[in-house]
Amino acid sequence: MYTLYYCPSTASMVVHLALLEIGAEHELKLVDFETRQQKDAAYLALNPNGVVPTLVIDGKAYIESAALLMMLAERHPEAGLVPAAGSTEHDLWRQWLVYLSNDLQSTFRFWFYPGDLGYTEHPEPVRLALQHKIETIWSHLETHLNKNGPYLLGEQFSAADLFLTMLMRWSRNMPKPATEWPALNELTHLVTSRPSWKKMHAIEALSTWPEVKPE
Repeated sequence: MYTLYYCPSTASMVVHLALLEIGAEHELKLVDFETRQQKDAAYLALNPNGVVPTLVIDGKAYIESAALLMMLAERHPEAGLVPAAGSTEHDLWRQWLVYLSNDLQSTFRFWFYPGDLGYTEHPEPVRLALQHKIETIWSHLETHLNKNGPYLLGEQFSAADLFLTMLMRWSRNMPKPATEWPALNELTHLVTSRPSWKKMHAIEALSTWPEVKPE
């Protein structure tokens, strides 16, 4: 039995998706950001960083979305979210998850929370620099997918694609969202057509994404 502390549209989304993909019994506990519940003493005892997700496994709390994704995928290899241990694909899978976490997710943190950089609002040069870094990463991923796609591991879907799709959703209101890159857009539609995404979307009551453009 897993217990996931979550808030819709945040980094907990990918852990929720993984739980649905593997079909594991789990309980969801909403952390209300509107009332800053993530900063309550009771929650900080579970996650001292005051963020989501937190996943409780056998009474012990674990944090960090990429790490939780790895844990769930490796605890349930039958779900097909992780390549076979010891394979080249498994090594590449870890590489992609770390890259997405370190390079992309961390940059989005600065994009959404200027206070982390000491600003009330981003000065224009800082905002443009963050936007440039995110768009450069999209271009790098686009090149990879054009050569090796449609998924990050080629023909093999994995948890890394769930993680990337969550991060692409975060770009939806940026000047140039990830779906402007064709291969990334294709991956978006592949992942969001999965039953896990549709179920998560309904449970978390998310706005429609990606938008279906008229022909």
